[in-house]
Amino acid sequence: MFRFSQLCESVAATTKKTEKIRLVADYLRSASPEDAPLAALYLCGRVFPRREERVLSVGFSILLAAVAAIVKKNPRELAPTLRHHGDIGAGAEEILQAQQTPSPLVLADIAAIYDALARLRGPAAKQSLFEQTLARLSALEAKYFIKLCTGELRIGLKESLVEEALARCYHQLLVSVQRANMLIGDISETLRQAAAGRLAEIQLQLFRPISVMLASPVDTVADLIATFPTGALVEEKFDGIRAQVHKRGAQVEIFSRTLDRVTEFPELLPPIRKVPADFILDGEIIGWRNGRAIPFTELQQRLGRKQIDLFTTTLIPASFVAFDLLFLNGDTLLDFQLAERRLKLVDLLTSYEQPEVQFTRAELCTTAQEIEAAFQAALANGNEGLIAKAPQSPYVPGRRGRFWIKLKRPLATLDVVVTAAEYGHGKRRGLLSDYTFAVRDERRLVNIGKAYSGVTDAEIRQLTDYFLAHTIEDHGQVRSVDPQIILEVAFNNIQRSNRHNSGFALRFPRIVRLRRDKPVAEIDTLDRVREIFASQHRHDQREP
Repeated sequence: MFRFSQLCESVAATTKKTEKIRLVADYLRSASPEDAPLAALYLCGRVFPRREERVLSVGFSILLAAVAAIVKKNPRELAPTLRHHGDIGAGAEEILQAQQTPSPLVLADIAAIYDALARLRGPAAKQSLFEQTLARLSALEAKYFIKLCTGELRIGLKESLVEEALARCYHQLLVSVQRANMLIGDISETLRQAAAGRLAEIQLQLFRPISVMLASPVDTVADLIATFPTGALVEEKFDGIRAQVHKRGAQVEIFSRTLDRVTEFPELLPPIRKVPADFILDGEIIGWRNGRAIPFTELQQRLGRKQIDLFTTTLIPASFVAFDLLFLNGDTLLDFQLAERRLKLVDLLTSYEQPEVQFTRAELCTTAQEIEAAFQAALANGNEGLIAKAPQSPYVPGRRGRFWIKLKRPLATLDVVVTAAEYGHGKRRGLLSDYTFAVRDERRLVNIGKAYSGVTDAEIRQLTDYFLAHTIEDHGQVRSVDPQIILEVAFNNIQRSNRHNSGFALRFPRIVRLRRDKPVAEIDTLDRVREIFASQHRHDQREP
């Protein structure tokens, strides 16, 4: 663990991409066969593979209490140190600086501890194991042990760079490593296969979900036309839950974009079972009533429910709308052109389409007039806008490129993460209901606004409970919180501002919805904010 922690320090100390890759490759080359796969996983900032649903459920209060118990101090005494660092891992290193002797623990030992933490129930048991572990670690090791626990490694190392290090270490083509990692969903297993020279044998498998293909946003029809000068397949963009359906025989599983199982829509399973094939579909779960999509805010009421009854499914009916076919009867279709995949999709589902299982209608548009007409029709149908796709495009999981482009309704939105929660007033007195939120800027989060409207009373109560349990700093009226809750916020425009460390502020922000389907790594970036600001500025200059 000590050597791994030293690696993390070295990677964080350099801004050069090639040097980061070299450091990781050299480490993996010299690591034991047991530790190398774990190191690859941990360097991606995760303690479990992304295709697994295990979580540590270790909140800030447990971490702080464990550190305080070791140094025999009141947790409140440690607040200045934590405030100085803004990072409990780095703060713990300073607090535990007397512990300088490297521990004998290797990464396999650390993995066993993470596994035990995930299995333990109750904060007391978790805190006890945490204390025992921290007592054995040096200050540097404790820093990275905690950073991994919180999912905040932040050493300037993306998974794509770890993939490059694997390719360099094991003399494999980068594209082969990237494809294998995408299909497996576990970089530690990808490393094992690369070391054994078996990357070419990796295939797409049923019930092992892969990352979904993403669309890049544009702001105008002209931008979309410029991306596809010879035309694009255009379909309506639904406001729902991205989902991947896997079916073999009578077995059906639905997975979210975060690769977790989706269980809140059992009424979708029987109609999917009726389709006589083995397949993987990419699509969207939407609310569907009287022949059209219903607002996401209604569908959202079904998320997180453990008991699904006839009343629920009747009151808020759901539909799975497929727009791509990735696997069919043993054949992987990822490298097929979209136009071919669409033909197979239509052929597969046409005879079995019903309100619970549908597929999108794609139209080839070649002019701005055709796209504008399709866009206005989508808005009239109550949908978000359009998705335009290159007919010849392959399916490229997990990456946002120019093969797919989305054009949404004029009201701009951003996906952001909550960094602070403030107590409200009036009927919201005693509830954390005002939320400061941030976007990503390379390795840090930068605040860009604050909103309080758009969430229900029930959601406010749930969020209050969550933020109380995940408080980083308690300032009385305001609490800095663990940045894990994702919001989609709408706003009128963006203006420059010294109030937030992003340098920008959203004007009239309001919460559209909670994004439980989205990880922090996929929130919008400061670069995206700058793009919207620049586009808005160009538009303002055109106004008479």
